[in-house]
Amino acid sequence: MRETLVQDLRTLLGDDLVLTDTATLEQRAMDTWPLRLLQKVVGRTAVPPLCVIKPTGTDEVSRALAYLQDRRVAVVPYGGGSGVSGGAEPVPGSVVLDVGAMDRILRLDEENLTVTAQAGVFLGRLEAWLNKHGYMCGHYPQSIDVAQVGGLVATRSSGQFSTKYGNIEDLLVGLEAVLPGGEVVRVKNVPRRSVGPDLRQLWLGSEGAFGIITEVTLKIFPTPAERTLQAYAVPSVRDGLQIIQGVMREGWRPAVVRLHDAVEAQRSYDAFVQAGESILLVLSEGPAGYARLEGAGIDRIALAGGARALGPAPVAAWLKHRNDVDDFTKYLSMGILVDTIEVAAPWTAIAEIYDRAIQRLTTEVPEVLVASAHSSHSYPQGTNLYFVIGAQPPQDPAEVERVYGAIWSRVMETALAGGGTICHHHGVGKWRAPWVPAELGSAYRLLQGLKQVLDPMGQMNPGTLLPAPGAQPPAV
Repeated sequence: MRETLVQDLRTLLGDDLVLTDTATLEQRAMDTWPLRLLQKVVGRTAVPPLCVIKPTGTDEVSRALAYLQDRRVAVVPYGGGSGVSGGAEPVPGSVVLDVGAMDRILRLDEENLTVTAQAGVFLGRLEAWLNKHGYMCGHYPQSIDVAQVGGLVATRSSGQFSTKYGNIEDLLVGLEAVLPGGEVVRVKNVPRRSVGPDLRQLWLGSEGAFGIITEVTLKIFPTPAERTLQAYAVPSVRDGLQIIQGVMREGWRPAVVRLHDAVEAQRSYDAFVQAGESILLVLSEGPAGYARLEGAGIDRIALAGGARALGPAPVAAWLKHRNDVDDFTKYLSMGILVDTIEVAAPWTAIAEIYDRAIQRLTTEVPEVLVASAHSSHSYPQGTNLYFVIGAQPPQDPAEVERVYGAIWSRVMETALAGGGTICHHHGVGKWRAPWVPAELGSAYRLLQGLKQVLDPMGQMNPGTLLPAPGAQPPAV
């Protein structure tokens, strides 16, 4: 079957767009999911796809999906490979559709402040291109240089400057996508619409479960005229959260407002903080005069909340090193599990979720070496927590998965029990999918209905977003 499939696809698309070499299949057998990366270090072999197809345009995506639906072949979309939840991991007998060759920046609309690009354009490249024209995306995930714009929409991404500029759902103006049968659909570019449900939302966070995003149009912003940096030592995480709540409640929207707990403060900012203190980083930017005004307002709130001013140096240090992942690679090569789990909750629940999750991780999972957290995306209604965990599992693939499941189950359960969400911005993938029914509750059937209508054969990225049949969360 594989030989016939490959030959048919080559006839349909051209020989150079259908790849079967071992190196490519191995590369596209996994993304940057820490579980699989560590399992690979200790001996697990990934299951490769039947082949990888690399279309260069929407028409080729359409023809490929129509053919694969007729043959009942599962399709797994692949972008930059920067996902950390296994969403791009192929299931046995599937074809990977890699959008990386769809990498053209199509239009800059300076009058309407938008940019349109194919789904495979790397965000870092788009940002650099916009900067040359006097604009910026306002979207800065840590993965900016290895993530593609289509994948950022598909995983409902957040960037480090989201408190001011919004998340990807706030930046997405319109898009083009291809349904499993090959039909091309487009949501046009308008500033707002009141014509039924917002159909962009079908694709935001869809993770390839409904089809393939081929083109996106995003908002852009003129380069800010001024920027201010300020940092504060705060007595505790609870004190810091109250300060951020006050900032958001008054209506200030700093581009960056990050609260790191005492563990992270000591690890990265020990020259600035005293033992037991957390650290709050704030960056304001905008037109002339705006950043200074906002900075003064935030300074008043922080000092009234018991903070100690540290000046701009800690924020400058964060800006310089914010995308470094060298430690992750180093510890992984040593067989040490390093992972992040981001959740979110209302202000009334977030501090308790922090306390409870850290307590459970450090007392109930003996393999955990360190557990910390920071808040990096805030709203008037609440904020996120980004847990960072280091653990030393036994050097065996099954044992790695057992420890990994023990860690994740405790954070997921704590978030759900506290009235929070299991996912803020890294996407559901295949790993979080078993918790989705509990997350959505009575609304889960709506997601099931969308899947049935848009992908009636279950062809698109099986097991991602919606759990595979019988899949259950790891037992505690």
